[in-house]
Amino acid sequence: METLIGAVSRIEWRVGLVLVVSAYVVYEQLSFMTKRKHLPGPSFVLPFVGNVIAMVVDPAGFWDQQANYALKVGVSWNALLGKFVLFVRDSQLSQKVFANVRPDAFHLVGHPLGRKLFGEHNLIFMFGEEHKDLRRRLAPLFTTKSLGVYISIQEKTQKEHIAKWMAIAKDLGDDPIRVRMLCRNMNLETSQNVFVGPYLTPDMRRQFDEDYKNFNTGLMSLPINLPAFSFYKATRSVRNIQNMLTKCATASKARMAMGENPSCLMDFWMIETVRELRDAEAANTPPPPHSSDYEIGCHLFDFLFAAQDASTSSLVWAITLIESHPYVLEKLREELLCLRPDPLAPYTPESLREMKYTEMVVKEVLRYRPPATLVPHIANTDFALTDTYTVPKGTIVFPSLLDSSFQGFKDPEVFDPERFSPERMEDLVYKKNWLLFGAGPHQCIGQRYAINQLMLFISLFFTQVDVKRARKPGCDDLVYTPTIAPKDEGLVYLSPRIVKQKD
Repeated sequence: METLIGAVSRIEWRVGLVLVVSAYVVYEQLSFMTKRKHLPGPSFVLPFVGNVIAMVVDPAGFWDQQANYALKVGVSWNALLGKFVLFVRDSQLSQKVFANVRPDAFHLVGHPLGRKLFGEHNLIFMFGEEHKDLRRRLAPLFTTKSLGVYISIQEKTQKEHIAKWMAIAKDLGDDPIRVRMLCRNMNLETSQNVFVGPYLTPDMRRQFDEDYKNFNTGLMSLPINLPAFSFYKATRSVRNIQNMLTKCATASKARMAMGENPSCLMDFWMIETVRELRDAEAANTPPPPHSSDYEIGCHLFDFLFAAQDASTSSLVWAITLIESHPYVLEKLREELLCLRPDPLAPYTPESLREMKYTEMVVKEVLRYRPPATLVPHIANTDFALTDTYTVPKGTIVFPSLLDSSFQGFKDPEVFDPERFSPERMEDLVYKKNWLLFGAGPHQCIGQRYAINQLMLFISLFFTQVDVKRARKPGCDDLVYTPTIAPKDEGLVYLSPRIVKQKD
């Protein structure tokens, strides 16, 4: 009898579980139908997980499908891990999300599970007065004076890496070389040198490199925060990097307190922090916000994240796009020869500003292949995105910078740096479509630094190197790494540039 009762109980428990799960599945599907209203998108999504597997396995195909759904109305829907999400293709609608037409209507999240990945002390997740105050504190990090210090570091690091590339190419002989990882390594060292300078020891740099690889893998994996999964490993690696940068902040703060000259971004940050801490101590008041070494270390990780993958993507596209447009390369080299008759002369903020065509090329590379193609936000309240559709509170919204960059501009499918000339000024005419640095309160504070990085590289690389693409069918197809890169990772032949007499 007891055995029979036990069997019946187990059956009842299983039936109950099936009923609960079934009820939730029905509720979830009805919820999505209610939220989507008339918006196009998939007719059905898997319970609990939605279409996250398709996004992870083939991100390019997944987002292309979302763009196709949104072709007519500018918006489409989907679901990821039980979350209702919107894809925004139309640039005017994306502008509404970025610019926060209603204060705090949308919050930048960077990643659907960003807080678990990045932690709480993160510029990405701040808003309101706290966000404004921190951006005010960060403004001195990107003045002409500080950018001048960074430029000398950027130039030195890039020259060293280009020399290494040429040595590798020589050893390979007739075989091509993939430049994406070379650009990634160069950009990582450049960011480390500029942002943290002398405070990262060789051992710390090696550990940083390993942890950052784990972080990138986690960004592109299923967001399962359990041991043995890549996402979990990424969260631990982020904490390792943040703790490492905290130690750097402590060392920089001590050095700046002694009145030393700043040698990196961290030092410029600490000059003002040390002054505010001394004023607070003298007045017997609490220390200012965002002044602890740990907070600064966490925010500095934000900078490294923002500078690393996006610039790596743009460096690779700069090589491949300029190589495939000989007339652009010729005009670029003509400007460099005219403005820099002495190629060994150091670069300065002033000399970079004179390189008008080079900057036009950089802007077109960024427009044509914006590295951060999607910038997720979360709706903090119900928001009327169009006359006929209101975004429900809690929705994750993905404005598409890639689609926006091909709207409005003249012949947008053509790679044409002249569109940014003083005569055409398409960056101003179509300013609302050129969103690669974002817009509104979270617009990228380091965009001048990013543009300088690309201008310096293009100038140095194409002055010293001849490049030929190992072109194969589909080599320019987009892959997400997590920013976009060509499918072949920039497979090219490199050789020392032979300057002809007519040059």
